[in-house]
Amino acid sequence: MALVLAPEPPVEEWLRALDAQIERSPSFFEGRPVIVDLGGLPREQPNVAGLIEMLRERGIRVIGTEGAHPSWPGLEKWGPPLSGGRTGSKPVEPQAADAPVPAAPEPAVVTPAAPPAAATLLVDHPIRSGQSVVSEHGDVVVIGSVASGAEIMAGGSIHIYGTLRGRAVAGVSGNGAARIFCRKLEAELLAIDGLYRTAEDLEPALRGRSVQAWLDGQTMKIEPVD
Repeated sequence: MALVLAPEPPVEEWLRALDAQIERSPSFFEGRPVIVDLGGLPREQPNVAGLIEMLRERGIRVIGTEGAHPSWPGLEKWGPPLSGGRTGSKPVEPQAADAPVPAAPEPAVVTPAAPPAAATLLVDHPIRSGQSVVSEHGDVVVIGSVASGAEIMAGGSIHIYGTLRGRAVAGVSGNGAARIFCRKLEAELLAIDGLYRTAEDLEPALRGRSVQAWLDGQTMKIEPVD
């Protein structure tokens, strides 16, 4: 499963938020390949290659980039540009909607205190754009909505008692039995144990409905529950 990191300006603040994420979860990036989505940086952003080098110095294993501007020098050492990622275009491995998941913590990270292993993390407020809630082992329950640009990541299942407009990534620790439930589906991305569907892959009839998503072998199933 490849993770996607998406730097945003100002880069210094984004790096500070990333460092805080690493401090809370030192093993989060350990052994995981990472794609750097540079599409959120302005064309005049200086020293983009240096930014990726700073990620490598933090122990993040970068396997490629996407969204880079042709005028940025020094990116060749990180391999050819990749297609796909969090924007919902073609996945890195073109397997329709069930390709390896690109899931990344957003730069403005809001992670409640880590619960015990396999505990349920209850978030009793809406999740705003740019925020990320991470529980690497247990379920996550959100009493409210998840805004576009926000992200929920859980080692277990995800329950959203509101509208899901952002990204929900369940089973991040390899739990293929995890599920995603939401009161109203308007998601940018749904992912379970390395398989994902972007907004473009969701059936129009499911939008605005209460649904659940789960894995049937190597296929993600999504059905209404109302």
